[in-house]
Amino acid sequence: MKNNRKVVEARQQNILELVREKNSVSVEDLAKEYNISLMTVRRDLQYLEEQKLLHRTHGGAVSLKFFSERERSLDSVNSEIIQARTSLSEFAASLVESGDHLFINGSRTALDLLKYVGDKSVSVFTNNGWAVGEEYPKGVTLCFSGGEIRGHIMVGELVMKNLLEMKADKAFLGCAAVYDDGEFQYDIPTEIGIHEAMISRTSGSLYILADYTKLHKREERENTYGSCIYDRPCTLITDSRADKDIVAKLSRVGVKVIFAK
Repeated sequence: MKNNRKVVEARQQNILELVREKNSVSVEDLAKEYNISLMTVRRDLQYLEEQKLLHRTHGGAVSLKFFSERERSLDSVNSEIIQARTSLSEFAASLVESGDHLFINGSRTALDLLKYVGDKSVSVFTNNGWAVGEEYPKGVTLCFSGGEIRGHIMVGELVMKNLLEMKADKAFLGCAAVYDDGEFQYDIPTEIGIHEAMISRTSGSLYILADYTKLHKREERENTYGSCIYDRPCTLITDSRADKDIVAKLSRVGVKVIFAK
């Protein structure tokens, strides 16, 4: 075990040095470079990010220096994204009725809808650790799934066990990306099983929240790792900056799209 741990630590250190040297790397390139699986690469990157040594991106990672420089150059864009995500949260809250039981996943945007429910009484079951310590209107009742913490998200058998004992009227889920063929991408593949369980235990509507930066064309997809197409109708909540061609294609494959005001 000690030898295995030394091998893993050495590989992670090499990955970190490569990221710092190149500023930006992809999961696929790292898998080829070290002859390891995509899953192993993602675990390594997740560990390094948790140690605050790099920043993970959709499909790879960037050095902290590069990320900091990029963030400064994209301040105005980030402001737009924050505004878009806030509008999604507010609009999603308008779809909630007093007395609703809700499922909310690890998405910050989905979770933030609770800030805007006003005086409605709602019960929420979530695996989102960001909810810990947050202040919500007094009508919001939170129930946490428990489970193993991955970043801020709770995963594992305990989540599934507790989830299968719950029921909801509506589910609000965020995602890492939406493709125009109706495929949804998630950063942690084990989320998919949790989401499927949430959906199966939801009697009413399924809502996916994704701002304009998360909508992509099929040819832009890097891989299908951690992705799925849901087998029941869902409604995508996005904002007015969303690519109209992508929205049109999503509508043609059966995804209802509504725009947050």
